Amino acid sequence: MSWRSRIVWGIVLALGVLTFGIWSAIFDKTSSGVLTVSFLNVGQGDSIFLESPTGKQVLIDGGPDRSVLRELGKVMPWYDRTIDVVIATHPDADHVTGLVDVLQRYDVDYIFQPGVKHDTPQAESVLLSVANEGAQEVLARRGQVIDLGGGVHLDILFPDRDVSDLETNDASIVARLVYGGTSFLLTGDSPEKMEKYLVYLDGKTLKSTVLKAGHHGSKTSSSPLFVGYVAPEYAVISRGCDNSYGHPHQEVLDVFKRFEVQIKDTCLDGRVTFVSDGVSVQPR
Repeated sequence: MSWRSRIVWGIVLALGVLTFGIWSAIFDKTSSGVLTVSFLNVGQGDSIFLESPTGKQVLIDGGPDRSVLRELGKVMPWYDRTIDVVIATHPDADHVTGLVDVLQRYDVDYIFQPGVKHDTPQAESVLLSVANEGAQEVLARRGQVIDLGGGVHLDILFPDRDVSDLETNDASIVARLVYGGTSFLLTGDSPEKMEKYLVYLDGKTLKSTVLKAGHHGSKTSSSPLFVGYVAPEYAVISRGCDNSYGHPHQEVLDVFKRFEVQIKDTCLDGRVTFVSDGVSVQPR
């Protein structure tokens, strides 16, 4: 066989392996039968990536910097450059700064935001990116249900009204991800007074298998009343190791201990991933 023939066959073989790898990854993605939820390790900030059994993908917040891109590269196939839904819970820098890079690298269909006033450079950059990249902007409101396929849906619990004049944390989007008998309550930086309001609206809708501790484990969130209604098996604290705020506060750790909640911490555990088959949730 001539050297030219060997090169041609080498190229054909490489393309065959590549094609097989792509189709194997697609098959695995669309036939998994599980919901995957990853609390990304982005330092002192929030970013949550979830993928339904049918391959629908949602990114909730983007963390404080470009580290979200590194994390997404570890939970998404290398060839995947689309995200179905992005949710910016509120326009604080530690939640939205990384979304600028996400919107530039990935094709995003919809971006949900609460409608609170935003006058920070980070928030303005996200809005500019949304306009430039063509994502459809949606105001999140209680009662909206985002169908992710395979029996998975994301229910918006808050805001329930215009929040343009609220403090940014108070306006945080609160959503409950449901798959069969399992659920995840995702709270942004919602403080105790908003937790009480959610209990007032309908405490029965809060019960969830996994709770993302509000405001990175700050004592301003995760009140005993709220945690009691949620009754989670797991709580996730998303934070940087040497943050200047002292997160997580001991008061919050004590509340979770009182309710016998297992704590996962992105500082101590790195990226925290759960897998649900609709019956139970398991850390991975």
